[in-house]
Amino acid sequence: MTVRGAVLAGGASSRFEHRPKGLETVGGRRLLDRVVDALRDATGALPLLIANDPHAAEWRLGLEVMADLVPGTASLGGIYTAVCAGAEPVLVVAWDMPLLTAGLLQALAAGAGGCDVFVPESRGPLGAEPLCAVYGPACAEPIRHCLDRRILHATAFHDMVRVGRMPLADVAEHGVPEELFFNVNDRADLETARALWRAREPQ
Repeated sequence: MTVRGAVLAGGASSRFEHRPKGLETVGGRRLLDRVVDALRDATGALPLLIANDPHAAEWRLGLEVMADLVPGTASLGGIYTAVCAGAEPVLVVAWDMPLLTAGLLQALAAGAGGCDVFVPESRGPLGAEPLCAVYGPACAEPIRHCLDRRILHATAFHDMVRVGRMPLADVAEHGVPEELFFNVNDRADLETARALWRAREPQ
């Protein structure tokens, strides 16, 4: 099964002085580049960048950039845009998860058959990570139904589609789940991500 990739680069980055947080660095490389390269290695092609910033096309040459089809609809709107951008299932990843591995993303892409959504389990508040998941074309209409009603949480449409989960034990084969899915929301998180990356490096 062919799976596309898409990077979600939404948000106002108010906690980064309105500088796009994906342009910050971890381990000497930008968050954006780490996520793009992991997706490229997992899918065999450069991902689509979903971004509303007018300068997004300048962030990394060679990436196709697409703005949200339905503006002001948070991460769910970004997922919708990614789904509608092509006919194949799409592996969607938020750009603030710099510790994800290509191996985990490849496993997600490989395991998505027979599902409309394939999401990895985690120890986070939702028990899964909808911003690191595979979405099939059948998700488009249910997501649009939610967007039109301003129901914007990322899993709002899950009861209308077939959802599969990668068990936490399988996720853990690729690393510590809390680290793999660690997302950078503010400066303190950025420093934590840098420390986690340094801990991975050979001594």
